[in-house]
Parts: sequence; C-alpha cells; structure tokens
Amino acid sequence: MDRLSLYRSLARPADTRILYYVVDGIGGLPPGAGGKTELEAAATPTFDRLANEGSTGLVTPVAAGVAPGSGPGHLALFGFDPLETTVGRGVLAALGVGFDLRPGDVAARINFCTLDADGTVADRRAGRIGSEVGAALAERLDRIDLGSGVECTVRHVKGYRACVVFRGDGLDGRVADTDPQAIGVAPLAPRALDPAADTAAGLARAFIAAAVALLADEEDANGVLLRGFDTYVPLPSFADLYGVKPAAVAAYPMYRGVARAVGMTVFAAEDTVESRVDLTRTAMQDHDFAFVHFKATDSRGEDGDFDAKVEQIEIADQTLARLLELDFDVVMVTGDHSTPATYRAHSWHPVPVLIHGPHCRANASRAGFGETACITGALGPLRGTDVLPLVLAQAGRIRKYGA
Repeated sequence: MDRLSLYRSLARPADTRILYYVVDGIGGLPPGAGGKTELEAAATPTFDRLANEGSTGLVTPVAAGVAPGSGPGHLALFGFDPLETTVGRGVLAALGVGFDLRPGDVAARINFCTLDADGTVADRRAGRIGSEVGAALAERLDRIDLGSGVECTVRHVKGYRACVVFRGDGLDGRVADTDPQAIGVAPLAPRALDPAADTAAGLARAFIAAAVALLADEEDANGVLLRGFDTYVPLPSFADLYGVKPAAVAAYPMYRGVARAVGMTVFAAEDTVESRVDLTRTAMQDHDFAFVHFKATDSRGEDGDFDAKVEQIEIADQTLARLLELDFDVVMVTGDHSTPATYRAHSWHPVPVLIHGPHCRANASRAGFGETACITGALGPLRGTDVLPLVLAQAGRIRKYGA
C-alpha cells in the first residue's frame, strides 16, 4: 500500500478544527557567529507560548541540501511527496487566478520583460510594472490566435506576471524555459525536452513571436519570458485523502494555485491582518481545516533585509493571536522553506515547526519558537510530508492501523 492510500484508508471524521498556518520562508540564519536568526530576534509571544505548550521540531521540506521552491514546499506540507508529485509553476499560476484548467492543458508563467533593440534582455521584470499595466497587457495578448484548432488564453497574475494556457489535442508540457536568468543575452528559444513536446514548443515559439509584435510599442514591457511549462494532471483531492473539509486563505495567486491543485476551497485575501482573520472566520463556518498563508516574511528575506523580516515575523505572530480567537483544536505553524536574509534566497536549511494540540509531548526545554530551540524539540527532525499526518493524529482523524 502506498503512503497516500494508507492515510485515505485510515481517515476518520472528528468534530475538530485545524489551523495550518504557513509563514513563508520563516527559517533564517544569524547575521554573524553566535547571533540570533530573524525568528529568534523577533518578539513572538504567541509562537513562543504555543511552542512551550506543544511540540516542536525541524522540517526538511524535500531532501537534505535541497532548496525547495514554493510549490514543492507546499505540496510536501499537504502530504504529497515532492519528489514524486510535481506541479509546474505555469499550472499553479493558472489555477491561482481561477482558470478552469482541463486535463491535458499546457500552461506556462509569463514574465513581461524589457528587450533592447538588439533583442537581448535588459530587464527580466519589465521595470516591475504595476498590476494595472500588467492586466492591460495580458488582455492584449489574450487576442493571439494560433490557429490549427488550438486555444491560447492569457490571464494576468500580479504585477509583471501573467500566464498562458494552450489547449488542444495531444499537447505535452515538457518544454524548456525561455528565461535566460540573466540580462544582456537573448531569450532562449522554447525547446522540447521530449519529442512528444514538439507541438507545444512550436506553439510557444509562435506565441512569443506574436506577443513581441503586439508589445512592440511598449517602452518597458516589450517582450515576454516563459517559465514553468507543465501539463495539467489533476491531483487526488485533499478532502478525499484526509477526510477534512479544507479551506485556503491566501493573498498571492501562487498559493491559491497550490491550494486549488489539491482541491481546497480558496478564499482570496488581501495582504492584511484583518483580511486574513475575517476570511478565516468566514471559511470556518463551513470548513474544519484552514490553511492560512503569510507571504511577507519570504519577500523580506529575499530582499536581504534582516530587520524587515524580523518585523514581518512579529506581524505574523500578531496575526496568529487573532486567528486563535476562532477556537481551533489543533494549530500547526511552519514555513514551506527557509529564506535567510543573509542568503537572499530560498535555502536548504530545515524549517522550525510547532504543533499545538491536546496530546503533545513536552519539549526538552521551554525556550520558545526558534531554530536553536527546535533542534531539541519533541518532534525531532521531520520530512515535510510528516507534518500533516501528525496534525491529523492530534485532531483525532487517523484510525489505528491493523488489529
């Protein structure tokens, strides 16, 4: 019996409410030897209380030494092995904006970019154009007709980001990115990574040519870079696997997308404390599992701003204090990966996790919630896929296995 089949067979109903709070990129590093990480430097009375009353540990999202993207990090937290289950960024972007993907659709994320007169990339993010401009440009590209019985649909995501979906018979999404990840060089050509993807790669080339022609009069966003090609294959339902009624509260399309990929009901929040709390309250009227996402910690880590990340961790803690007023039986707090400000990117460092519920073993120390304290936590070292089953067990939602 495979792992997911095991948990499906053991799932049982219970009158318990679960909060699954993911503080994106929460893990960090000290700025110098002997110093504190961002989480350890922050004032987090709510995190600390729950950690001291519950159990803590350190989570490796994918594998030792591997820095995960947000998609794999969240899939692991949702119980899917990210080494066996992959969902491309294009599919997540399309799902995130509510596009009705069908099995076999091929999706890719678009970055509007700035091209110099010689066709090389001058700015991979088109001067970070705002969402109003990006939405208008996406609408312009949505007019592209590739013919040959293929549908081509473009939707805006956020700022300089959009997505394109190709729909037709026999398409395969194994196509290489066109983003060269550098400036001063030309965009890469869409290249089939398998002969079965030749048609999709040809459609991508035709789409890019048409898009550049339509954007020729733009000063900043006169080109497109395509990333994260993938074919949409529906995943097993979260509700069916684990016997809960799951809701997701997230402000950013990426995280709405990964929640929709596993069948959660999505509540599109604003990026504020009040919106997250209000929508979680609404969601819990008809659901018993709330995945709530907090983004800004990751963003400040990628900015390399240690103090700003500390501030956002404190806001995340204050948000949790408000969420606890909604009477959850089991609470989990972790991140999908670490984003140390000193590293300015997702890193491979294990992520602190806490689980607060009625049947927790005490930690070796009552040192609050931080990387150092979690090393000796009662949960020990965990894989990302271990977190959800432990939460469900705390909530009384897993039957005994065997006689």
